[in-house]
Amino acid sequence: MRRSKALVLLGIVAQNGIVTAGLPRGVGPEFVKFYEIKDTFTCIGHPSITIPASKVNDNSCDCPDGTDEPGTAACALLDHLSPRQPLPSSLSGTTNTTNALPGFWCANKGHIGAYVPFMYVNDGVCDYDICCDGSEEYGNKGGVKCENKCAEIGKEWKRVEKERRDNLERANKRRRTMVKESREFRRRVEAKIVSLTEEIKELEVKRDALKAKYDEVERQERFKVVKNEGPGKLGVLAGLAKTRVNELRDNLSKVMSERHQLRTKVQELESILSAFKEEYNPNFNDEGVKKAVRAWEDYAARLATETQEQLNEVEIQESMKEDSEESGINWKEFEEDEATDTDILYSFEAYLPGPVREFLHSRINLLRIWLIENGILADTHSGRSESRLVKAAREAYETVANEVNSKNRALEEQQRDLERDYGTDDIFRYLKGKCITTEAGEYEYELCWLDKTSQKSKKGGGKTTMGNFDRFDFDESDEEERHDGKGLGRGKRMVLRYENGQGCWNGPNRKTDVWLACAETEELWRVSELEKCVYKMEVGTPAVCEEVVEPGHVKDEL
Repeated sequence: MRRSKALVLLGIVAQNGIVTAGLPRGVGPEFVKFYEIKDTFTCIGHPSITIPASKVNDNSCDCPDGTDEPGTAACALLDHLSPRQPLPSSLSGTTNTTNALPGFWCANKGHIGAYVPFMYVNDGVCDYDICCDGSEEYGNKGGVKCENKCAEIGKEWKRVEKERRDNLERANKRRRTMVKESREFRRRVEAKIVSLTEEIKELEVKRDALKAKYDEVERQERFKVVKNEGPGKLGVLAGLAKTRVNELRDNLSKVMSERHQLRTKVQELESILSAFKEEYNPNFNDEGVKKAVRAWEDYAARLATETQEQLNEVEIQESMKEDSEESGINWKEFEEDEATDTDILYSFEAYLPGPVREFLHSRINLLRIWLIENGILADTHSGRSESRLVKAAREAYETVANEVNSKNRALEEQQRDLERDYGTDDIFRYLKGKCITTEAGEYEYELCWLDKTSQKSKKGGGKTTMGNFDRFDFDESDEEERHDGKGLGRGKRMVLRYENGQGCWNGPNRKTDVWLACAETEELWRVSELEKCVYKMEVGTPAVCEEVVEPGHVKDEL
């Protein structure tokens, strides 16, 4: 296609009749004023040079800037990228200069006017994609005559353009919905941050109060002269033994139950086989049946001669009874509290009146605390056990403290999410966490927005990470427009950079550039590997519709 060489302009000026029949062939609407009917012509880029009007379009390049040949290919070699070739009329003496005219103007009445590169003029090829009226082949070179097809091409173009605009409107409509949803998601995050902040303040007050209470209870309980609430070593051992005995008793009960069930099934099967032996017809020539009967006879013979050791059901039932003072083990004998050296104190307090006992106990406790804190009396607290009061106070404090830590982590996560870049209008907040897939060749590719890209073989196996989201970026695209609209086209496009994927065999870590173009829905169009372990995904999404075009950037609409 030669469209990449053409500068396309709207044909409104041409359709309004500004380009008149008196103009030289190939003059565009913006250059009309330079070609008014005169006896002489002044080179546009070099006003000091004037030539006779008869030399315009005479197929000879007379002006250094090529403006005297708007309708021929005589000055087609004038280009700043052209190799140096002798050209006397050029100021530089070579073709390595710039043509002041963009090309040969095709009015394309009924469609859109366009400039065709001069080298396409009278080359024997009908360039209908640029010049639908065929006017660039006026010389009929090689007998080629290009008909005017602007009516049918213009009609089809209008249909496609209408469809494109309708698709764009639907895409913009969906983008507005996405923006609305994204703002709601952001509002929820902000509300969550406010809620968590208030909850944390309340919990911190509660935590500090419980910590103070825990410290006080621990201090009071630590210095008390009290009898040990926990069991001694013998009591612990007795408790473990009791638990083990109960487990064994339960297992024995299950085994006996299964034994009774199996015995019933065996008896039932024996009766079936016995009846089968008595009732089968020995004259029936079936080796399988005869073999089964002989096996049963052997089994019955062995059963009659075997002596089975019978279990004593009475002894088993006796073993399965619960332990008590009359049978089994009397566990209460092992549960008596062991005597301690503080028993005498409690025995003495037992003879005192209640108020006196409490007063005496509190004073002794305060005295003990004072003596220990001042280093006069040794602290015999081992720290191996804690009272029920200390345990309850500690657990209450730790529960609230853990809740405060959990809320703080949730708050930090929400704050990071709020500060994260989600693009213009926070639009990608709506897409976060969603994934789209496509199949290409032997692989299935997946794009998860702001997360990762991956590939998976259709033959099986796990996913291979092709990159993790790193940042937003912009880059220039220079691709032909696709008729189905599923392409990047030309212009500035948003690119999502996914870096540091899984490492390639003997190569770098994989990475993916996700190029985005405006589309009605999220769709992964194509995946290509630009170089080893470097991938390119072309994706359509409403998120990049209605982008703000920076100053100096011209968006190619066609």
